[in-house]
Amino acid sequence: MIIENCEDCCREFKINIDHVNCLRQCMPEDDEITRLSEVFKALGDPTRLKIIYALSKFEMCVCDIAEVLDMSQSAISHQLRLLRTLKLVKHRKEGKSVIYSLDDDHILQLFNQGMEHVRHS
Repeated sequence: MIIENCEDCCREFKINIDHVNCLRQCMPEDDEITRLSEVFKALGDPTRLKIIYALSKFEMCVCDIAEVLDMSQSAISHQLRLLRTLKLVKHRKEGKSVIYSLDDDHILQLFNQGMEHVRHS
């Protein structure tokens, strides 16, 4: 079968059944893909990326992050809530302050690899 009007399509319809079967067996579950998609959506926002960058350097409270990004504490708190829900950041109480940090090194690796890709392009 020849497909004519598709720039990105194969010119000849020939399935590699070994690849197809292999991938069908090892494809991540839909819920895992959905959760990963949510992480990438969260990282798709410039403000949240700036927060991730800031927290990669120092543990910080909301007021410090707000000052660095020249935003209101309320706006930063809203973004942190989303990042916390997705387990990208964590928090702890220190007196009357809430101190935020990255949840683990995977978050920093994602950020750094993304920056490396952008700078490489």
